[in-house]
Amino acid sequence: MIDGNDLKTIKETTQEFFLKTGLDIDLDFLPSKKSNIQGGQEEIFAIQLNITAKEPQILIGERGQTLSEIQHLLKSVLKRKIDNRFFLELDINDYKKKKADYLRELARLEAEGVALSKQEKAFPPMTAYERRIIHLELADHPNIIAESAGEEPDRKIIIKPKP
Repeated sequence: MIDGNDLKTIKETTQEFFLKTGLDIDLDFLPSKKSNIQGGQEEIFAIQLNITAKEPQILIGERGQTLSEIQHLLKSVLKRKIDNRFFLELDINDYKKKKADYLRELARLEAEGVALSKQEKAFPPMTAYERRIIHLELADHPNIIAESAGEEPDRKIIIKPKP
């Protein structure tokens, strides 16, 4: 279980990590408890880091690739200092939030189009994170089935009408 000392270490290490970039940022640190993703009773600690930057494109990169890599690198640095399990979610200027909202809306629109036309629709290749958002959005749709197909990095979602 993450304790107060671990939280202090996480916050200080994260601030130092971004200070070394030389970029002008504001860091919002939101720790919370979260149920284990696998559905067990164990709770893992979730840390949401929201960064506001004057030049976010440098930290986000093309299609969020740099953001994903920074998140991975930061979690690796933090794991060396903290023995306890935790989940780290990094967002910059609400990029991930806006992207998730866009993907949910796109999924709903495409699903309705497939339900009406009875023609399957393939999305362009997406990251696992993006595919998960679409799968969750369409999981309970009564008229379509969403499946992932292909191999990384070309894995994509295909929406099909239910028979």
